Amino acid sequence: MSGIFDTAVNAFSVQSLRKRLLYTFMILGIFMLGGLIPIPCINGKEFYNILQTWGQLGSIMDLVSGGGLYHASILSMGVSPYINASIIIQLLAVVIPALEDMSKEGATGRKKMDKITRYSAIGLALVQSSLFCFSTRSSLVEIVPNAKWLSAILVVASFTAGAALVVFLGEKINDVGIGNGVSLIIFAGIATRLPDMAKTLYSKSVEISGYFDNAVVGVLAGIGVFILVAFVALLIIVFVIYVQDAERRIPVQYSKKVIGRNQRGGNRDYLPLKVNMSGVMPVIFAMSILAVPSIIVTMFIKEPGKVGTWIKESFTGSGWYYLVYFVLIFAFTFFYSSINFHPIEIANNINQNGGTISGIRAGKPTTEFIKKAAFRLNWIEACFLVLVCIVPTVVGTLTGFENVVFAGTSVLILTSVAADLIRQVEGELEVRSPKGFLEDLTVKKSK
Repeated sequence: MSGIFDTAVNAFSVQSLRKRLLYTFMILGIFMLGGLIPIPCINGKEFYNILQTWGQLGSIMDLVSGGGLYHASILSMGVSPYINASIIIQLLAVVIPALEDMSKEGATGRKKMDKITRYSAIGLALVQSSLFCFSTRSSLVEIVPNAKWLSAILVVASFTAGAALVVFLGEKINDVGIGNGVSLIIFAGIATRLPDMAKTLYSKSVEISGYFDNAVVGVLAGIGVFILVAFVALLIIVFVIYVQDAERRIPVQYSKKVIGRNQRGGNRDYLPLKVNMSGVMPVIFAMSILAVPSIIVTMFIKEPGKVGTWIKESFTGSGWYYLVYFVLIFAFTFFYSSINFHPIEIANNINQNGGTISGIRAGKPTTEFIKKAAFRLNWIEACFLVLVCIVPTVVGTLTGFENVVFAGTSVLILTSVAADLIRQVEGELEVRSPKGFLEDLTVKKSK
């Protein structure tokens, strides 16, 4: 813990880094303020009641939007259009050669891909806003008599503009701030919900204490439940951080090279393969697919009937839901790894630098060895994601603590973004220190 505080103190001691961090905090503050600005032509109470009928789907959408959805704010769409656009572009890059070649062009290609993603996000925001407005049309307020369509246009435009603003804020954090703009916005949205989660846990503990006739026993039981749940949440966070930092190290031996009178190389290094190489993306993919049936039934069918009711109930926390969720997480873990992990390029880079993996011949055998090692890690990663995302949710549903979201996607996002931010700051400090950050680092204050 002291290392984190030392990192923060040293980061604010460097003028350039301090400016970037303060600018990032300012942008995140603007995002939080935007979540308090209501959308015109919407009855907030009626809008909230409609979302409550959506169950888990509404809770997930509100979580991603930073709590702005339930408040009917201009940022109700949050970063979901951008996330969906990113997923679609990544999938299309596998099947469209032009996009695949563009993604391999280095920094220039990434800029082009980012530009395509931004424009796609705006288009998706317009579509999502239209569908969202249609599904909540009973909450619209007419500003002109007999012209409800005018209110709908204003609401759709506001939703779309809010999504565009979120994308803009994320890009400003990338360009001027500390980086990882969209991830930090999601992080801020989830972090602001932590007090509400603690309040829900407190209310549940008070409710449990009321089950006992003896007041002292009831108070002790409530305190014990609160401490137990908080302790379990802490264990889950520690476990997630441990697995996210875990890696398989493959030893690589580099041959010696004689350049003039100098001898270079000959050292022994390792190839790190992270256990959680796909991050939280397989979970987001699985949640997106599972949400489609519920979205269709909830948004477009007022009287779903037997089939619609079965679909809605089956995809909102039933046994079938968790079974399909389990299968999809495994499937998308292997799929996402296959499109983002390139063993051929890694093997070529090792060979070009004069390196070999101990006991493995260069060329195709090296590629196959790396591919098999990554494939085995995918099994561990998929089991980890299932354990973190599904098990706590099932236990919470059975025990009545389903509203206390201390695990799952929220923990994965919070820990991964926080860890990336700390590593990035430490890297910046290490660049400015000739000894490196892990040694006795003394940052001189800028004059």
